[in-house]
Amino acid sequence: MNKDLVGYYADRAAEYEQIYSKPERQQDLRRMVAILQDVFHNKNLLEIACGTGWFTQHLAPTAASILATDINEAVLEIARAKNYPEGNVLFQCDDIFQTKIHRRFAGLFAGFIWSHILLDQLDVFLTQCLRWGEPGGTLVFVDNFFVPGSSTPLHHTDEQGNSYQLRRLADGTEHLVLKNFPEPAFLRQVLEKHGLKVEIAELGHYWMAVCRVGNI
Repeated sequence: MNKDLVGYYADRAAEYEQIYSKPERQQDLRRMVAILQDVFHNKNLLEIACGTGWFTQHLAPTAASILATDINEAVLEIARAKNYPEGNVLFQCDDIFQTKIHRRFAGLFAGFIWSHILLDQLDVFLTQCLRWGEPGGTLVFVDNFFVPGSSTPLHHTDEQGNSYQLRRLADGTEHLVLKNFPEPAFLRQVLEKHGLKVEIAELGHYWMAVCRVGNI
């Protein structure tokens, strides 16, 4: 059983995008992509935890530019190999908590990373995200709701309230993966505490928090 999240996603890289093929999630994904393309239209965008580039491909046609980052080279190799006809995407290996990126962006997109952040590290995570956002910029966080029958069942919850799933990969290995499922009221409370103006969309299997950074 492997508790190493980075190692898990390296091992899962080749099969990662199967999650986007679930029939019951297609309508929600289409709605999400349409909103993201509109929100980030003509913006210089930082995408953190880009994974294999599924969202990167959908954001590139309308964004001015994208710097797409991930801590994991295995998924970045897959992302780089995809076709980006607009020629406006760069990839970089980067650790959110030890970042080498020290400039600001008009937009920041964080897809399916919130759920992998320990609850007691959320404030540190959001403080870093705010450092990347320009005054008046837009930060968008997207992640899963827990949907019985579609989501992997929860394995256990720790004393701090973090929840975990036991996931099996195609090679038969099992991985204990941190996966939190925040309620919209909790999202709003945490984000507004950081001075963000927040709109939360509930898209069936997913939630989306669109946040505006205040002007300095």
